[in-house]
Amino acid sequence: MKWHNQKSVTLITGLLCVICVSAVYLRYSAKCTNINCDDLNTTQTNRLSTEQIRHTAQAITVKVMSKEFLGSGILLKKQDSVYIVLTNAHVLRADEPPYWVQTPDGRIWSANLLANVKFDTNDLAILQFRSPDRNYTVASIAFNPTIGDEVFAAGFPHGDDGKDKGFTFTTGKVELILPKALAGGYQIGYTNDIQKGMSGGPLLNHQGKVVGVNGMHAYPLWDVPSVFVDGSEADQKLHEQIVRLSWAVPTEKFTNIFGLGKSEQGTFNSNKKLGVSQITDED
Repeated sequence: MKWHNQKSVTLITGLLCVICVSAVYLRYSAKCTNINCDDLNTTQTNRLSTEQIRHTAQAITVKVMSKEFLGSGILLKKQDSVYIVLTNAHVLRADEPPYWVQTPDGRIWSANLLANVKFDTNDLAILQFRSPDRNYTVASIAFNPTIGDEVFAAGFPHGDDGKDKGFTFTTGKVELILPKALAGGYQIGYTNDIQKGMSGGPLLNHQGKVVGVNGMHAYPLWDVPSVFVDGSEADQKLHEQIVRLSWAVPTEKFTNIFGLGKSEQGTFNSNKKLGVSQITDED
């Protein structure tokens, strides 16, 4: 009987030790080295490889054309058989209608300017086209990138001769976020190389979600003052930082128009209609 009692005590003691060690481990793990565990797990789970992000970017990025190739755009939303393409207003100002959109499968669609959607002074515009027999990928949206975040820019650059260089995908990081937007709504400064023709293309985060719209490349040909949306100018030190970065209009400048709420990032969480105008040409 004594032997059995000693064995029982030994087993109970061992079990208590295991429980104690497990509790210490759980308390240590809960700290996650000062990072919220849920946030860390979510970040690790949702982080895509560079190749996956490139694939996503290629699926949502389109060419915007008129008589000549103008720039890039983002497949932003689908309403019935009509697709909404977001681009820069300055891309469309480069030529007069008619406009066309070339989708990732190479098809070219007649596109209309959705003139009844207003973006205030932000350098944004909307095209729409009808595709009754195709199902294209539309962008997922995220908000509020932070300095140091890795970002990925996509678009279709072209040379001074207008020759298309093909789909281009560049990597970099967010280096500056202005508390007050530059003229045109530009607020996210990043190190990615942006070339002529990539205006209107997406800026994506490491989850493959769009956080901004490319629109200004680094080191412009003419060194003009950096002007904020309220008309004031950046001081010389800030201006020197601004001109060496590429710039994007953040998603906050357009998501309210489409009923995209921050509570469900990446999902259009309303059935808000966009006033689709008549489209007769389908390809």
